[in-house]
Amino acid sequence: MTDKTDFKKSLDTYRAERGRFRIVDVPDTQYLMIDGHGDPNTSPAFTDAVEALYPVAYKLKFTGGRDLGRDYVVPPLEGLWWAEEMASFTTARDKSRWSWTLMIMTPDWIGRDLFTAAVAQAGARNRPSRLDDVRLETLSEGRCVQTLHVGSFDDEAEVLARLHDEFVPGNGLRMVGRHHEIYLSDFRRVAPERRRTILRQPVADAAPPGA
Repeated sequence: MTDKTDFKKSLDTYRAERGRFRIVDVPDTQYLMIDGHGDPNTSPAFTDAVEALYPVAYKLKFTGGRDLGRDYVVPPLEGLWWAEEMASFTTARDKSRWSWTLMIMTPDWIGRDLFTAAVAQAGARNRPSRLDDVRLETLSEGRCVQTLHVGSFDDEAEVLARLHDEFVPGNGLRMVGRHHEIYLSDFRRVAPERRRTILRQPVADAAPPGA
């Protein structure tokens, strides 16, 4: 029997501490991805997206283990989030304005051929409505700041405000890319006050004065 890799334990990018902002260098990472827009609590598209990602992720795990002899724990759900106004994430929290990309990390030994086969297998019976929207893509984030949030998603606003308005400018940085969340807890099963979520923000050096 092959060893099973658990990326939450083996990758530094899945490590974060509550109350501490940490700068990490994130390597290019391959994901299953699917896009959407609107309030994740009320949008049917959000539920449909989750229901399309997981069958493909598990088919990849099983076929990869069988064909390549490399088994792994399916990584947690992740999401990229953005809106025209950053206040939609902090002070206003207007979820109807949010756009998102839901993602599940996929090992780099999984190729396009296995992905295509996994999508076909996932659609063989009880085909998810958004299966055809799932894609395999590499995300390049580079330098990021991340921290661990414990609690309800609606309680993230204070942490994000500190990240955006204090830590980033205070360390000579500026925000680039999209807000990234990693759901270490399954929010479908874990009570809001116990949810553990990594909050990540890609950054770059701030422009020098007068530039």
